[in-house]
Amino acid sequence: MTKIRISSLNKRMKKKTLLHDINYEFCGGKIYGLYGRNGSGKTMLLRAIAGLIMPSSGEISIDGKILHQDMSFPSNISVIIENTSLLHQYDAYTNLKILSKIKNITTDEDIKLALKRVGLDLDSKMKVGKFSLGMKQRLSVAQAIFEKPDILLLDEPTNAIDEEGVIQVYQILKEEKERGALIILTSHHKHDLEALADEYMKMDNGGIVLDSK
Repeated sequence: MTKIRISSLNKRMKKKTLLHDINYEFCGGKIYGLYGRNGSGKTMLLRAIAGLIMPSSGEISIDGKILHQDMSFPSNISVIIENTSLLHQYDAYTNLKILSKIKNITTDEDIKLALKRVGLDLDSKMKVGKFSLGMKQRLSVAQAIFEKPDILLLDEPTNAIDEEGVIQVYQILKEEKERGALIILTSHHKHDLEALADEYMKMDNGGIVLDSK
């Protein structure tokens, strides 16, 4: 199982502390939730784990390999952080088909299954630029899961999705957990995570101030 270990992680930028003394261990086959107000450090922590920012001090190791030392970015990871890059001039299927050519590890059936799981019409030729915000978010979730990653980092994955869609996304995350994926997601509210996450923690001022362990 994949394991992420964060040790004494700090990130400062322009004299502002963005992450403060983070120590935590995440294991595959579990869902972890981060909650807290805007600017509490949730998204910044996901960025750090994804290798998108360089820590000021401390380290992140994934399966024993230190990020930015033994590897530049984690392997087999999918990330939804803020505005996921979607190709607005193409339909949903073509978006994933183009993306699949980077790693060449998925089949057309994998793409179709991911779209079906998030509730998007497989036969629709509607361009993504005409999608509602909820449809774009569903496609982002499909983009995150279609290559069966070991690690899923999801920043507000149900944002703009209707109630039925939220139920679908939660079911998908439970299935990905059963597959063995390590899932970390964020929310503004604790109650959004309690029924889904195996462990959840509150962040404030860049640090973990409360956790469910």
